[in-house]
Amino acid sequence: MKKKTALITGISGQDGAYLAKFLLKKKYKVIGLERRSARTNNWRLEKLGISNKIIVEDVDIKEINNIIRIFSKYKIDEVYNLAAQSFVHSSFKNPIETSNTNSIGVLNFLEIIRNQKRKIKFYQASTSEMFGKHGKKKQNENTLFHPRSPYATSKTFAHYTVQNYRESYDIYAVSGILFNHESPLRGEEFITRKITLGLAKIFLNKQKILKIGNIYSRRDWGYAEDYVEAMWKMMQTKKPSDYVIATGKNYSVKQFINQCISVMKLKTRWVGKDLNEKLIDKKSKKILISIDKKYFRPAEVENLKGDFSKAKKDLKWKPKTNFNELVKKMMLSDLEFVKNKF
Repeated sequence: MKKKTALITGISGQDGAYLAKFLLKKKYKVIGLERRSARTNNWRLEKLGISNKIIVEDVDIKEINNIIRIFSKYKIDEVYNLAAQSFVHSSFKNPIETSNTNSIGVLNFLEIIRNQKRKIKFYQASTSEMFGKHGKKKQNENTLFHPRSPYATSKTFAHYTVQNYRESYDIYAVSGILFNHESPLRGEEFITRKITLGLAKIFLNKQKILKIGNIYSRRDWGYAEDYVEAMWKMMQTKKPSDYVIATGKNYSVKQFINQCISVMKLKTRWVGKDLNEKLIDKKSKKILISIDKKYFRPAEVENLKGDFSKAKKDLKWKPKTNFNELVKKMMLSDLEFVKNKF
């Protein structure tokens, strides 16, 4: 059987690293694309022990000629577009760069694939943030989008572009609408990792207090390594389609914190209300976590919860790791990380 070649953009990120590991196990040849500025940040690939098993090329996906060069150099079967400016808070500060990064690259790839003589499959990393402002009902593939950040609007543009090219040019192109998926490889700027790393530092006396934003926003949190399998499964179907990937359950940021505290067996309690709410140590009365309004978004997304019924039926996929297991993985990993690094 012919060995397939996969191209992964954003390969040094959380999803890119886990997907590369997964595809290598499937005997793929893996080519990764990264901007030169990101090449020094390959710690995830090194941690997974795969940095010497893949080929990484310096390419800015906003530059179409650079991508054309890669397609001329390698015989690519599947493209996984995971590169993005994906930190929502930063997208409010840098909306133009966010929109260019998350939108133009998708167009470049689809235009190149459209003009290829051979069939090349394309996967786009969409996001649950596109749903934005909804009530407590679960969101599925038919739920209307209501994006509430520059990040979400740029991803919505990319999502509809994929759909348009699929319907207009018969391209095999799919979008995975992934709800929040975390792991020990998550970037430190994301709320889950900010919490686990911050609490680990406080527990080991390397930090005094952790300041965060909205503790009542609710998210459907899954484990990233489970979710990359769903990406691959989408690309193996006979007919391309879009899929919601989620756990079907959601938890507040406050519940995430409480579960971290449970893992560490700390005795704490919450005091105060609203912006004055704080987590304190029961014995010393020391403040461990406080709320800072500067970390709130200009337009908050309060409630996201996915319905992955379609993926369960068509892809035979379901999450393997539950919320408590995910938090434990992250918390224990960061305790070990802080012990060894600081």
